[in-house]
Amino acid sequence: MTKTNAPRLLEGAGIVCEARDYDVSDGRIDALSIAAKIGIAPEACFKTLVTVNPERDFFVFVVPADAELDLKKAARASRSKSIAMIPQKQLLPATGYVHGGCSPVGMKKAFPTFLEESALLCERISVSAGRIGTVVLLEPEKLASFLGAEFADLV
Repeated sequence: MTKTNAPRLLEGAGIVCEARDYDVSDGRIDALSIAAKIGIAPEACFKTLVTVNPERDFFVFVVPADAELDLKKAARASRSKSIAMIPQKQLLPATGYVHGGCSPVGMKKAFPTFLEESALLCERISVSAGRIGTVVLLEPEKLASFLGAEFADLV
């Protein structure tokens, strides 16, 4: 089992979580494939998306594998005029994470974060543990509390 900074930080804050590795040899690292590989429902497997508004403020949105971020709802939640996905080449410098291994936990800087409200229907959700091939499972309320995140209608 690979221990990354995400589970270390969560456990250091007294949050119970489970790190779980999955096979990446087939190259399938999208959230739907990850859900199948770790044996959880797609609505409980969340992907981390990083966005930017016209003022160049970054925002993090955590949404289910089987859903797409609605950029208008994201803009409303973040109180921005509009919002767009950041270019992939900016992801590593901004967050410290690579595409496919971006965790909402342990980014270089704490950006305002929003979790899709449907997470509250799940006992536990998975998010990237900050490395391709590893996720962390935990209670959505605990994740939101740790991140200072808001629940919002995002999809």
